[in-house]
Amino acid sequence: MGAELVFISAFLVIFGVFYLYYSTRNKERLALIEKGADANIFVRSKGNGQSAPVWKILLLNLGLLLLGVGLGIILGFSLRYAFEFNEGAAVTASVFVMSGISLIVGFFLTRRLIK
Repeated sequence: MGAELVFISAFLVIFGVFYLYYSTRNKERLALIEKGADANIFVRSKGNGQSAPVWKILLLNLGLLLLGVGLGIILGFSLRYAFEFNEGAAVTASVFVMSGISLIVGFFLTRRLIK
């Protein structure tokens, strides 16, 4: 019974977030159009190279995150056997540290990609 309740709650939360996002965006756009704003402000210009495609940014950050997790696991086991650290603590801490470092690197690479 508990697992079903968690699944249903998670689905409702995700649905609610998307519904609020799209309905709010639609209301904002309608209000701007009623005030006389040009409708072209809602379309991104692809010709001038101001922004990179979303899929490139997503793949770059996902790849760096997975690389950071893998390096964190390797580093954690290396710390465990080299310095006799607690295995769970060493692996967990190094995975989080390397994942954070990889996301920071991804941020800077994304910023460079956009420019």
